[in-house]
Amino acid sequence: MPAVIKNAEEVEKMRVAGRLASAVLDYITPHVRPGASTGQLNDLCHAYMVRVQGTIPAPLNYAPPGYKPYPKSICTSVNHQVCHGVPGERVLKSGDVLNIDVTVIKDGFHGDSSRMFYVGEPGIQARRLVEVTYACMWRGIRKVRPGAQLGDIGEAIQSSAEAAGFSVVREFCGHGIGRRFHEEPQVLHYGRAGTGMRLEPGMTFTIEPMINAGKAAIRELADGWTIVTKDHSLSAQWEHTVLVTETGFEVLTVSAGTPPPAPADA
Repeated sequence: MPAVIKNAEEVEKMRVAGRLASAVLDYITPHVRPGASTGQLNDLCHAYMVRVQGTIPAPLNYAPPGYKPYPKSICTSVNHQVCHGVPGERVLKSGDVLNIDVTVIKDGFHGDSSRMFYVGEPGIQARRLVEVTYACMWRGIRKVRPGAQLGDIGEAIQSSAEAAGFSVVREFCGHGIGRRFHEEPQVLHYGRAGTGMRLEPGMTFTIEPMINAGKAAIRELADGWTIVTKDHSLSAQWEHTVLVTETGFEVLTVSAGTPPPAPADA
């Protein structure tokens, strides 16, 4: 299927949804601390989305083919959990690293973003993995412009991650987004430059690399959602929603607390 090209009105609604998704991450930041449970973080985010923002938490009851409905409003992936971690009774402890993934729906359009959080003081490897993953995401983002190809994004991310001694998860990728949670194109975080779909102004998609400190292999837990590294190594993920503009790119998931872009030479 072709990518959905957004018109000016739709792009503006994507900007609003993206900003609101990012604002949820701003809101939850001070609550990420030792002793908090992932379930408590979910409940706080849910209340903020529904009661304060007037948004709909897209993950709640989301059920793609072959999956049972997702039971919570955000994803919380801790340490060796790669993605889609289901919030619950797990209590965060100092030294943990946590990904919180938020997708909101506002006026029929989706905004999707995730950030990594340190719980207390992280270890040296954990900090390096989180920083490298952030730089990988930004290297991919900076490849976005009209006429570029999806493989340019994947190659930039893969080469950066592997140069640092880390591995890229293959089974999950970025995706087109708009009126639907997941649209075309699929945005792989590995590949060869000069291959894949050509980018056009008006495309909106996520770039969300999952980088492992050990091997790339993963497995699914019994809950049917949570993905972990097979070798129990740490994993990190960052995510932005990006618009292809006439001259380059615009990051749509930006709010007051969004971390600044990684340096171009990172």
